[in-house]
Amino acid sequence: MSERLQPGDTAPAFTLPDADGSPVSLADYAGRKVIVYFYPAAMTPGCTKQACDFTDNLDLLSGAGYDVIGVSPDAPAKLAKFRTKENLKVTLVGDPEKRVLQEYGAFGEKTMYGRKVTGVIRSTVVVDEQGRVERALYNVRATGHVAKLIKDLGIPQAS
Repeated sequence: MSERLQPGDTAPAFTLPDADGSPVSLADYAGRKVIVYFYPAAMTPGCTKQACDFTDNLDLLSGAGYDVIGVSPDAPAKLAKFRTKENLKVTLVGDPEKRVLQEYGAFGEKTMYGRKVTGVIRSTVVVDEQGRVERALYNVRATGHVAKLIKDLGIPQAS
């Protein structure tokens, strides 16, 4: 089981292919805050809801200085299909080897429908401008998570 990250930890560096197969590195975001969220699979109901929530709130998050990267074990071709089908604006990257998922503590044993299984643990890690973990949230819900995150980060919402 991979260790969970704690606030103050250095966020593990990564370079993964995006939906177009282009490399995306955490280092590309140095000096900016990044919300890295981990989800089990593109084009599943919960993951679609979560990705759409991040897309719908992307302007608000960007305005508050946050970029968003979604990480799943999916191949770039599937991510491209997902992005197009759902009109997603967030950066989606694939981690088929699950190396980054494990480094971030987002892969391991979890309970699903009352059974213990090994898989992606829906998680969100907020990385500050210096590359340190500001928040590490595990076993988050697909629905309502983005709204809660915005509230917890103290981002003012237009009424």
